[in-house]
This record gives sequence, structure tokens and C-alpha cells, in this order.
Amino acid sequence: MSTKIVDTINALNNFSAETDNGIITVTIDQANRKMNVIGDGFNDAFAKLTDAFVNDEEAKGLILTSGKSTFVVGADIDQLATIETAKEIFDLAEDLKASLRKLETSGKPVVAAITGTALGGGLELTLACHYRIATDSPKTKLGLPEVKIGLLPGGGGTQRLPRLVGIQQALELMTQGKELRPQQALEIGLIDDVAHNNDELISKAKAWINENPKAQQPWDKKGFKIPGGDSKHPKVVQVFSIAPAMANQKSHGNYPAITHILSSVFEGCLTDIDNGLKIESRFFVACALSDVSKNMINTLWTQLNSIKKGQSRPAGFERSKVSKVGILGAGMMGAGIAYVSAKAGMEVVLLDTAIEGAEKGKNYSTKLLDKAISRGRSTEEKKQALLNLIKTTTSYDDLEGCDLIIEAVFEDVDIKAECTRKSEAVIQETAVYASNTSTLPITELAKASKRPNQFIGLHFFSPVDKMPLVEIIVGEETDDATLAKGFDYVGQIAKTPIVVNDSRGFYTSRVFGTYVSEGIAMLGEGIHPRSIEVAGMKSGMPMPPLALQDEVSLSLSLHVMEQTKKALETEGKTFTPHPAMPVVEKMVKELGREGKKVAKGFYDYFEVGEKHLWPELTELYPTTDEQPSQQDLVDRLLYVQANETAKCFEENVVRTVADANVGSIFGWGFAPNQGGTLQFINSVGVDKFVERSRELASKYGERFAPAQILVEMAEKGEEFVDG
Repeated sequence: MSTKIVDTINALNNFSAETDNGIITVTIDQANRKMNVIGDGFNDAFAKLTDAFVNDEEAKGLILTSGKSTFVVGADIDQLATIETAKEIFDLAEDLKASLRKLETSGKPVVAAITGTALGGGLELTLACHYRIATDSPKTKLGLPEVKIGLLPGGGGTQRLPRLVGIQQALELMTQGKELRPQQALEIGLIDDVAHNNDELISKAKAWINENPKAQQPWDKKGFKIPGGDSKHPKVVQVFSIAPAMANQKSHGNYPAITHILSSVFEGCLTDIDNGLKIESRFFVACALSDVSKNMINTLWTQLNSIKKGQSRPAGFERSKVSKVGILGAGMMGAGIAYVSAKAGMEVVLLDTAIEGAEKGKNYSTKLLDKAISRGRSTEEKKQALLNLIKTTTSYDDLEGCDLIIEAVFEDVDIKAECTRKSEAVIQETAVYASNTSTLPITELAKASKRPNQFIGLHFFSPVDKMPLVEIIVGEETDDATLAKGFDYVGQIAKTPIVVNDSRGFYTSRVFGTYVSEGIAMLGEGIHPRSIEVAGMKSGMPMPPLALQDEVSLSLSLHVMEQTKKALETEGKTFTPHPAMPVVEKMVKELGREGKKVAKGFYDYFEVGEKHLWPELTELYPTTDEQPSQQDLVDRLLYVQANETAKCFEENVVRTVADANVGSIFGWGFAPNQGGTLQFINSVGVDKFVERSRELASKYGERFAPAQILVEMAEKGEEFVDG
């Protein structure tokens, strides 16, 4: 066997090859990256690899694998973000597809030996292979999640996937960005086999090549038909007649990528594969150049990655690891924090006033683990190992040896102060003390501490096991060493940290409150409650404001409002009640409608059947004859949040643009299509945002008056950027 092809491939950056009786195994292993991506230089190198294989008469088969624990995690979004013209984007997509097409029509068998996760462009690479084998690991994920950053699969995914698994299945995977485990992928025919380790992976790949010397893709065979029918098939016509309406019902027109995916599949599956691939490239261009994609890539890729790399972590401190954590309070928040900490391998002391409460908190982990076992994502052994890490107690003495204490008790200064004093009497001098508070200033809470420099806020979101964000709050005396330890702990439990300075409500609670309060204020003005809720969904928020307020509970919001009033008056400051406050007071104090927890709030809740708006709302707050436009309602809901974020940035509550944007999406679900609160201002244009804010202020109140920082930025022609 000639070694010429091996030498050619070994000369390429990030690729290496070896031969075994005519079977070439190519390993992708990018030296300067933790994971392989399809980025700068990849297309050219892959084209040379393809030519070398196709033109070598002695090469009888090809295995594509990875030198990393993952396969290829997708395209290099950083590279895509720098491209501005339609032609460049079109050419980028077409270049890779030309090589993939040449590979799959070579007449020689090509196998993807998938060592782990293959997402986006990585999965598209495998779809152009004749056979796909994946390692059957819980960490392996397979999918086309491009829609989550406003894109569509541009490497052939919208054409090969439907031809492989059928149009309906393909649409579900792509429009929802679903990620499948190996067994799920095997069941639908996305992959052909699984292996338990890398040796078995390569062995199976070689065996298949030897058994299939003249491989051909199904769609290149004469008489090929798409499984379940093409776009004209009566059953598929039904799918396409319903899918746009269903997509719009969920996206409210805020995500053009969904429409482009539907169009690419529909049009591409009316023609042959080659024309279908060109159609896809055109729709890919439309996605990549859209404002939505630019917004989402900017925040959910570029800025999120900068946070994960530690842009908000103080420099000069070694990475730390928590081995033992004490959690005070075993309610829903404390129980969730205990679970994610134990899942990360930490020893957990879960303390409550009664052992029954502590045990109930531990049982939360049991329920989550039982659900994971029922879905094949865990085992009884793993469950017991995790539960063994959680010790329940009522004694503060058991906190001895903890590196970190997280207090998650009721939002009351005196109760929290007592917890601080009792803990500090036991814990070691180097331990960090954190409060999981959503509103109370950390500097105030730290007054109960003997070492306020080691006191910090760690604000979790409910449910803790699902929500990706932790808001780290730095008090006036919190030192950088403590911040670094807090930041490292959040990374240890696989959450995304944002860092904010101390303030009442901090960042997320303060801005989130403006959204629900604005919806309630609209109700008080006589705007029909259904119009308010529709505007909430049209704005891109995950839930409408009245429904969301019910979830949070009206009594809690009233408590926060009253606490804020009390605190401001104590400080000698004037409390200006929000127009929502009288509505909340009436609902709670006069009507006892506290929200979902008592099955009655702005909505009525039933044991069987869906909730619906309380019919008497329009009697309590009669609908006015003249209703504002839907655009006014949508703008009010978005602008009030963005403007409050600008004030937080101006007051140095939120430290970076990235923290503001990522925190708004991950923390309370601010419209992801807008790329976060400050990116929304950038996208509108700061000058236009200021102009529209003034219009809203003249019609609906001074709370819409643009933050001073925005006025100054508009005059200078600036926008929000980090650094």
C-alpha cells in the first residue's frame, strides 16, 4: 500500500492518517482547541484530504474520527460572525458541501466513527458519510441546534437529514434544535450503530467497509424516495400546512430561522440533492445576515463564551474547588442547590430547623434521580452515590469543615443574620459565606458577619437544577479572593456566572420586576388582560406578564414592594409607588388572590384542564373604549426592561455588557431573539431608542424616560460594547 495519501494527509494542519490494508483512518485533532470545530482553514484542508482519498486507487475506504473525547462540535461561529457579505457566506457553505458531495459520490465507503458529541456542522459531516457509528456514552449528543442562535444547518443538514429520517422527524429536530443521545439517534436511523469504546468503534468501522466495498448514499440510488414521502406527498403536505402555524404559535414570528428551515426543507425536497444543497445555502445566507442571528450570535455565542472564559473573574487567584458545602434551609431553593452541588461531587450538609424539613429537601434529589433513571440517564448506583453525599441535619456543628456556606432561608434580614452568626461560630476561617437572596442588599446582610470581606451573594434561579444562571453579588466589603472562589464554585456546578455590584434587587430581580409590573399597570389602566398577555408573547418573552406574576406569586411581590418602601423611608428617601402596586394590594389584601400557589390570581387554576384568565378582571378594571396598539404594548414591555438595564449599567450595578445581556436571557428569559437587554438597545439604535422612550414617557409615565447614559451615548453616536 502506497504511503503517499498518508503523507499528504499528515502534512495538513489538524489532520493525521494511518492505513490498514487500504482503509484510511483520518483523525481530526485541532491542536489549539479543546474541541474540534469547522473553522478557518478547515474547508481547504478537508478539500485536499477528499481529493487525496478519491484519487488514490489503492485507498478502498475512509474512516473519519476524532482525537478528542468529542467528534466535531460544529462550525466556528466566531469566523461566521466576521463575514458581512452574502457572497462570502454562500461561498463558505458551498465550499464544504462540495467536498462532502465529492466524498459521498466517490464510490468508496466512508464511515463516521463518532467519538462523542457531534453537533451542527459536526453532525452534517457525518451525514455525508455512508455509515455512522457513535460511542454509546451519556456525554454523547447528536443534533442540529443552529436555530438556537438564529441559523439553519448550512452544511447539508436540511437536505440529508430529511432524506435519511423523513421530513417530519427532520423538521422537529431542526426547528427545535433537539439534541439526541446515541440510542435515540439509533432508533430513528440517524446513526447506524453504537460502540462502547474507541477500539470497538474503529473495529466496527473497518468491518463495515470490508463488507460494503461499493457504498452509495440512499439519495444517489436510482428510484430513491424520501422516507414518508417528499414535499408533495399527501401526508407531508399536511405537515407543511400545519408546521408554519405551529411554529408561529411558539415563536410569534420572532425567529426567521424557523421559517427558513421549513422553506429550505420544503423546496429542497421537491428536487434532487444537488439542487437542494444550493437552495439550503441561499436560505443559510438569509439567516446569517438577519438581525436576529446577529443579536443571538453576539450574546449567546461571543459574550457567553467570554463569560465562561472568566472575563468577570478577578485575575491573580488560583482556581479553587469546593469539597464540602453547607446549605442553610431545605426549601425548594436549598434542595435544588444541594442537588447540583452533590451532582458536582461535593459533600453537602443540608441544614433545616426540623429534620423532617431537611429530609424533604433531600427527597427532592431522590425524585430527580428517579426520573433520570426512568429515562435511562442514570443508574441506581449513581443515585445512591449522589444521595450519600447529602447529609441532613438540624445542628450547626455539622457545618464544621465546609469550604462554603450558602444560606437559602426566608427573605428576612433578622433570620438571615441569625444564620450568619451561628454558622461563623463553627466554620473555618477560610470559608466563604454566601446568601441566596433575590432582593436584600448583600452589604446590609454582611453587617451580621465577623468577616464581611468573605461574605457574598449567590442568587440562584428556580428550579435550580434547570436554570443555567447564578447571579454573583459583590458587597461593599467583599474582596476579590472571595469573588474568585464564588465564581469558581458556580463553574464547578456547571452554571453560568454573572457578576454584579450590590443594590436593592441587584440586577436580575430589579429588571425582571419591571416586566411583570408593566403588565399589571396596563391592567389598571383598563387595557384588556388578553391583549396584555398576547403582547407579552409577541415581545418574545417566555411567559406573558400576568401569568408570570401568578407563578412568582402576588404576595411575594407585595412583600418585596413593602420591604422596599420600608427600607427607602428608613434611609430618608422618597418611595414612589409603581402604578402596579395598588392592583397587587387589591388582589392580595382584598381578594386573597395570591397567584398559582392558591389556585387563584390573575388566572383561575383547576385540578383538571388549563388555567384561564379570571373573568372578573374586566369588571374590576373595566376595559377602556380606546385600546392602545399592540406595538405600543410590546414596546412598553421591552423598553421598560432595557431602560432599567441601562440604569443598572449607569449605576455600575451590572459590570459588563456581556453580564447584562446573558443575565437577561438566562435569568428571566428576556426575548432571546433580541440578544439581551442592552443588545436590544444597540439593535434599535441608541438614538432611536431614546426617541421612542420619550414618546412612551409622554404617553405612559416618567418611568419610560431614557436613562441619562443613553441620552449621552446618543449624542456621541455610541453603542454598548465591552472593553
